[in-house]
Amino acid sequence: MILLQSDLGVVADGVEEGRRTFANILKYVRMGASSNFGNMLSMAAASVLLPFLPMLPTQILLNNLLYDVSEIGLPFDRVSPREIDRPQVWRMADLIRFGAVMGPLSSAFDLATFALLAWGFHLPAATFRTGWFLESMATQILVIFLIRTREPFWRTRAHVALIVSSLGALAVAIALPFSVAGRWLAFETPPLTALAALSAIVLAYLACAEVTKRWAMGRPPAAIG
Repeated sequence: MILLQSDLGVVADGVEEGRRTFANILKYVRMGASSNFGNMLSMAAASVLLPFLPMLPTQILLNNLLYDVSEIGLPFDRVSPREIDRPQVWRMADLIRFGAVMGPLSSAFDLATFALLAWGFHLPAATFRTGWFLESMATQILVIFLIRTREPFWRTRAHVALIVSSLGALAVAIALPFSVAGRWLAFETPPLTALAALSAIVLAYLACAEVTKRWAMGRPPAAIG
């Protein structure tokens, strides 16, 4: 280690920055593990339950692209003092536990979306895909504001970079199906009643995720030594 200043305080600053970076990496890994596992379960269920593709390949790629853009601000996010005050360890069991809990939870609400759009509103394939695209983007992006902290989400505010990247990507995702570009991507605007029902599903999912997250995250990080 080479110190560029004659001050040991820079070592403490480096340790703090390292712990903050590690905590934000864990947020990204949790997001990816739960989201990808949940999407895999949803696609597997859709292949059995539906007589058509639940989302076209181009729509899946767009979903993944916007989701990745939404997380650009994650490295700048604030970290709770508890995660900076003491060292943390990489516990694979905790990450597996988180994905195994939050992934099926998101998939359960995807299945509720399938039932609502296909059998509740009897929407054709193109409109169904649009509805699931909107629900999928909203749940995947908004849940980061919940699982970024063990505490109730309203007690800690996310960094402005994360707020801008997440809500910006979500705004694009919501606007696309109602734009000219949406037609190129084979989107069809769902009826207002279906959109209202989808909004209720998203809110219900976020409420369940907030209640479940602390149990899914496991025990708080322990000190080393």
